[in-house]
Amino acid sequence: LLGGVIAGRLRCREELALLGLGVGFTQGIVYLIVNLIMSGAAGPVWTVLLGGAGLQAMLGVSWSVVALGLSPYLEHLFDLVTPIRLAELSNPNRPLLKRLASEAPGTFQHTLFVATLAEATARELGCNVELVRAGTLYHDIGKMHDPLGFVENQMGGPNKHDSMNNPWLSAKIIKKHVSEGLVMAKKARLPKAIQAFIPEHQGTMQIAYFYYQAKQNYTGQRQVREEDFRYPGPIPQSRETGIVMLADSCEAALRSLEDATTEEALAMVNKILRARWKDEQLVDSGLTRADMSQIAEIFVRVWQQFNHKRIAYPKAILSPACQGNK
Repeated sequence: LLGGVIAGRLRCREELALLGLGVGFTQGIVYLIVNLIMSGAAGPVWTVLLGGAGLQAMLGVSWSVVALGLSPYLEHLFDLVTPIRLAELSNPNRPLLKRLASEAPGTFQHTLFVATLAEATARELGCNVELVRAGTLYHDIGKMHDPLGFVENQMGGPNKHDSMNNPWLSAKIIKKHVSEGLVMAKKARLPKAIQAFIPEHQGTMQIAYFYYQAKQNYTGQRQVREEDFRYPGPIPQSRETGIVMLADSCEAALRSLEDATTEEALAMVNKILRARWKDEQLVDSGLTRADMSQIAEIFVRVWQQFNHKRIAYPKAILSPACQGNK
C-alpha cells in the first residue's frame, strides 16, 4: 500500500530503490508488531518473530530489485510514460537531443525556450509537467532533415527560400519537418504520447508567409490553394499539446521584443492566442477561453524573467589597460 501511494511521485530509479528499502523496513516492522500483538508472548518467541520480520523486510527489498529490473521493459512493452521514463527522455544527453543540439543549434535553443514557457504554464494549469517537458524537447526534431530551411538555423546567413523563389516548395520543406520528425521518433521508439507533440504542435495551421507570397506573386498564373499551405494535422488532442502549440507560436515573437513594456508584450501574446483560437486549432485540446488569459500572463511573466535588464559596465572596466592589470 505504501509503495503504491508513493510510486506515482517517483522521478528517478534511485528513488525507486530507496522506496524498496522503505517498503521492506515497513513490512518487517508491521509483521513484528502484528505478531507480537497476536501472540502476546515473549522470550524465545522473539527470536522467531525477529527472523520472520527480517525475512519480510528482505522480501520487500527483493521486490524493489525486481521492479527496477523489469520497469524499463514494461514501460516499452506497454508504451507507458511514467515520470521516471519522462525524466530519462528529457536528459539532454539522449542521442536525438544531442543530434538536435549539434545539427540544428538554433532549433535547439528555440526548443529550450518553448519548453520553459510550456512547463511554467503546465505547472500552473495542473497539467502533466514532465510530459510537457519531454514532448517539447522532441517536438521539432524533424527540422534536422533540412536545418537551413528554418530561419533560426541560418545564423544571419542567406535564406535558401529567397533563392528558391517557389512558395510551394518552401511550404513543402517546412511541412516536412512534421513527417520527418515522426519517422525519427518512431525509429528512436519514443512513446506515442511524446510522438503526439510532433504533429499536434502545428495542428492544421497555415504557413502564412509562403501562402501570401504565393497569392501576391502567382495569382492568375497558378491556382493558389490554401490547403497546400496548411499543416496536415491533427490539431492538439490534449491540454499538454495545446500548451506547446501556443508556446511555440509565441516564442519567436517574445524573443524579438527588447524594449517593449509588459503591456505591449501581453497585447502581442493575446493577439497570437486569439488567432489560434479563431482558427479552431484548440477545439479538441480541452483548453478554455479562461485558460487563454492565464496562459498569456504566464508567457509574459516568463519572458520578463529572461528579458531582465542588466547593469552596463563602465567604459573604464572594459578598457584594454584595465583588463591588462587583472
